[in-house]
Amino acid sequence: MELSAQIDQYKKEIEAFAGENGEAAETFRIKYLGTKGIVKNIMQEMKNVPADKKKEAGQLLNSFKQFAEAKYETLKQLSAISHQPSAKNIDYTLPGDDITIGTRHPLSIVRSQIISIFSRLGFILAEGPEIEDDWHNFTSMNMPENHPARDMQDTFYVQKNPDWLLRTHTSSVQARVMEKQKPPIRIICPGRVYRNETISARAHCFFHQVEGLYVAENVSFADLKQTLYFFVREMFGKDAKIRFRPSYFPFTEPSAEMDIDCLICHGKGCNVCKHTGWVEILGSGMVHPNTLKNFDIDPEIYTGFAFGMGIERICQLKYRVNDLRLYSQDDVRFLKQFAGVV
Repeated sequence: MELSAQIDQYKKEIEAFAGENGEAAETFRIKYLGTKGIVKNIMQEMKNVPADKKKEAGQLLNSFKQFAEAKYETLKQLSAISHQPSAKNIDYTLPGDDITIGTRHPLSIVRSQIISIFSRLGFILAEGPEIEDDWHNFTSMNMPENHPARDMQDTFYVQKNPDWLLRTHTSSVQARVMEKQKPPIRIICPGRVYRNETISARAHCFFHQVEGLYVAENVSFADLKQTLYFFVREMFGKDAKIRFRPSYFPFTEPSAEMDIDCLICHGKGCNVCKHTGWVEILGSGMVHPNTLKNFDIDPEIYTGFAFGMGIERICQLKYRVNDLRLYSQDDVRFLKQFAGVV
């Protein structure tokens, strides 16, 4: 076949083509693979091939095209290697390239500060899985099936019957510790949690919590208050004003929410504090006797307190962050502002 002989001749030319620089590779590309190159021109010969030979000719032409493309890739690699500076050509007196130094995420900074403060009070770090079963996330925390308190937490379920879900709070870590350890227990539980909420400047479908638990003999509400007073003053300064308000949580009784004076408007009123001058930073209370009983801890002997806070909220107050979405958007302009934070 005349086409076959023509292709064989071009293959010999391609095999003989030599060059180790960018110009040689570009010359080859233009001659063989360009819009007016040999490969495109010879492909047009298909229209002159008899119908019964088209399959064979097509395979031959495709093989030739791949052969030319492989040669071009080889020439490019040789060109790249030839342009690499040798050790003899490097000027070691030239200044080095700048190295961009990263920084820790603001949530990681605040998380570490919180852990450090509570570790000085004897709290030990505890962690657990983010995918939880119903018992550890709800039922053991005094929220049995159909309990109205479950409606307070819109949940992402991974599986039903049996129920597995993305944990809605790090109380599940407290449950796992009480399951394996008897009092005294003094732990702090940081981690990511998930709620099926609409994403906005004030809410997100995931956020970060730090919860604490202290169970021992003769633990009182006064111990809880003094622990949290210490935390606020260490985190926000000795001039921070604090107040407790009665509240409800199914796993504590009595329960209270803790507010501090708004650090953005200094108590005058703004959109962050909803013009009240106060911002809620955490919930707390004495561990409910039913919760202790679920882990075979005698509430007649032991008492305890628990608390929980959102790291995003603490970070918002500490660094004046006005939009929760900034934490997860990876905007370098936002993250660079924390480069000097230790």
